[in-house]
Amino acid sequence: MKTLAATLVLSSLFFISPTIVMAGTGHDHGPAKAPVNQEVAEKNAGKAIAGLVERDKIDKSWSSIKASSVEQKLYQGKPEWVAIYDNKKIADTSKQKLYVFLTPAGEYIAVNYTGN
Repeated sequence: MKTLAATLVLSSLFFISPTIVMAGTGHDHGPAKAPVNQEVAEKNAGKAIAGLVERDKIDKSWSSIKASSVEQKLYQGKPEWVAIYDNKKIADTSKQKLYVFLTPAGEYIAVNYTGN
């Protein structure tokens, strides 16, 4: 009985269309988003910080800080925008500098205190 069931399952696989089985064909992730300029990257980094403040992930004092620099850098061979914020109101000196990472299209990737 087990052999019959296994045979039926395996034989039914031969009748399934390859396009159903192969998820990689016949779909698209859409066009790549256009890169943004430095001004837009800075604006988007500010929005990311505002969201983190709103969710109590970082101190509220970050909401009044402007980026000290915004530039494109290569990370693991791929370009990313990096916005750097300096906040002297933070007592812990290791957390006075905040790095916001964005895609070339200006989409939020991550934030940290190390720049890595």
